[in-house]
Amino acid sequence: METNKPLTFGPVNSRRFGISLGIDLSPTHKQCNFDCLYCELEKQKTVPIQTDSIGVDNYIVAVQEALLKYPEIEVITITANGEPTMYPYLDELVEKLESIKKNKKLLILSNSSLISNQKISHTLHKIDIVKLSLDCATKECFAKLDRLDSSINFQDIIDGMIAFSKTFQNELVIEVLFVDTINNKQSEIEKIYTILQHINPTRVDIGTIDRPPAYDVKPISYGELEKIAHTFEGLNVTIAHRHKIKLSKNLNEIEILNLLEKRPQTQEDLENLLDENSLNTFHNLLENNCVTVRNQAGVLFYGKSK
Repeated sequence: METNKPLTFGPVNSRRFGISLGIDLSPTHKQCNFDCLYCELEKQKTVPIQTDSIGVDNYIVAVQEALLKYPEIEVITITANGEPTMYPYLDELVEKLESIKKNKKLLILSNSSLISNQKISHTLHKIDIVKLSLDCATKECFAKLDRLDSSINFQDIIDGMIAFSKTFQNELVIEVLFVDTINNKQSEIEKIYTILQHINPTRVDIGTIDRPPAYDVKPISYGELEKIAHTFEGLNVTIAHRHKIKLSKNLNEIEILNLLEKRPQTQEDLENLLDENSLNTFHNLLENNCVTVRNQAGVLFYGKSK
């Protein structure tokens, strides 16, 4: 298939992955096995396979041209107007990208729908950073929010994510997008947390709707996202939200260390949470090696030293 549509886009300066060059594996129209209520693309009937595909060599030429033009690129991101793992030549594409990317990292953004497919799983194991979506933990929630194609079984997604995490040696990021009245119920949050504990990803990104959605659904507040983040105790959690609340709490050393022990915090988290005196206290703890810092898939997390 030929197209005049651009095959790459960017670079985009992503706060969570760095300077990224995007690759669109479905540039002409949406091809997806989900029809998520919150999708920023137009509503469209799900499809089980991708039928219109661009050849691998076309993408390689486009990526090589972009890398020459934009040497500052840090990450090459495989995505699509739909689901990138539906691209029938994904394994060949990944192999060829690996041969030209040099010091760049390769990232894929997937809805997790085909993670239980052994061929897909094998390909994903070759990628530096795999970002998978997990919006729901129950069949009812999946059917209502993600609106799966009939070819997809929700339990296969959960089982496949857990199995993949046991053998994947690179960076695994799980994204959970919350929609008001659907997956922000306490029972659903607790079940999602249980699954996340089994997966034990490098990082968890939680967020809500921040672009016009395909359907009439509503976001949740930053305050609610903050409460959910604290529920996900022991995990590296980032909160994606355009309108963050400056809490400016006054915490002492013990309170800061207790906070970092329960859930590692990013610099952005700490700046939103702590007042100026507390931030000075935090930096003293860091200088005295009471606090550790780790790079988790491009984001620095601070935790309590053991």
